[in-house]
Amino acid sequence: MLGIELIREDPEKIRKDLQKRGYKEKLAWVDELREKDEEWRKLKQETDRLKHERNVLTRKIAEKKGEGKDVDDEIQKSKDLLEEIESEEEKKEDLRKEIDGKLMKLPNILHPSVPQGESDEDNEELYTVGEPKTPGYSLRPHGQVLEELGVGDFDRAAKVAGHGFVYLKNDLVLLDYAIMNFGLNKLVEKGYELIEPPFMMKREPYEGTVDLSDFEDVMYKIEGEDLYLIATSEHPMAAMYKDEILSEDELPIKLVGVSPCFRREVGSRGVDTKGLFRMHQFNKVEQFIFSKPEDSWDYHEELLENTEELMKELEIPYRVVNVCTGDIGTVAAKKYDIEAWSPRQDKYIEVISCSNCTDYQARRLNIRMGKVGEEKGKEFVHTLNSTALATSRTMVAILENNQTKDGAVEVPKALRKYMNGKKVIKPRE
Repeated sequence: MLGIELIREDPEKIRKDLQKRGYKEKLAWVDELREKDEEWRKLKQETDRLKHERNVLTRKIAEKKGEGKDVDDEIQKSKDLLEEIESEEEKKEDLRKEIDGKLMKLPNILHPSVPQGESDEDNEELYTVGEPKTPGYSLRPHGQVLEELGVGDFDRAAKVAGHGFVYLKNDLVLLDYAIMNFGLNKLVEKGYELIEPPFMMKREPYEGTVDLSDFEDVMYKIEGEDLYLIATSEHPMAAMYKDEILSEDELPIKLVGVSPCFRREVGSRGVDTKGLFRMHQFNKVEQFIFSKPEDSWDYHEELLENTEELMKELEIPYRVVNVCTGDIGTVAAKKYDIEAWSPRQDKYIEVISCSNCTDYQARRLNIRMGKVGEEKGKEFVHTLNSTALATSRTMVAILENNQTKDGAVEVPKALRKYMNGKKVIKPRE
């Protein structure tokens, strides 16, 4: 959510940002918001004047009563003023809701380094790490490998829950939990507080984290309840301090969350019709930071470095891209994606996103910072998030990059201690 102050003081900045994003249909909103804000301020001035007039009258009534004089006319006038105040307050509140509703639907202001583009094909490659593997033999689809190894069952999952689900079995369950434990342990060692959040959220706090009107088509709503299954632990962690004032002394607050994620994914599943890349349910380890505004860009780089460390230890070749205007979404001011090398597809595939949302979510959630003892925080905090490891996509990268000629899968060295020392996943004897 953008602040009304920006609309008042620098509307041109918003117009330029909307043009850069290609949101031409929202350009007219800037002038509309300025007009409505001017109307709101006039209503506030009038309401304040009426309140002052009534306060003066209240004192006059008290004085006349003390002198034993008749105050019937003054009491009636006070009642009339109160009705007028209530009417003006109602208009002011309705207008405030209208203004805030539009502000909530304007996107965040982009960092100047965000590249122009229309889709993920226009994302800017920053660098690559590791040598892309090109085995001298044909790789099996990873879904096929899972079934041949007896560690995944898509057909029975489809019978029970529909497409986009899987029964993880035996070593694949261990691999899933190994990835989570590996990521959690590394981040806890760095001082991140471990969080398992609620797996459902009410609509109002959810609206504070994303624009649900844009996001709702990928959400699972609980019928008859004001609850949604979470799409990522980022969202409940972002809302954790809703309507609170955080002490400057306790910032940054660094969290690492772990949870299942539920998404009505509608995108392409890639070259494989059966597989783990785009699932309705998967597990994920997520990093989240609440910071002072002046520190957030440094923490954005820290989140990226943390995730890169994990990828390097897993020995998965990857690249880092600066996400372009057409792919970044409305919440982030800047986003990096980490894309793992897919030898089967002969290209990089997205596995991790790392975003600085500046004060956009904090304004929507009303999370401020202040000094100890202050009743009202003066500034909104900044929020940052990054995938640490999403287990399903990490497993796809492992299954492709570590697949042997006979269809077995080598377990990355970093994960073996979480899998009872197992080095290779192969068919059970």
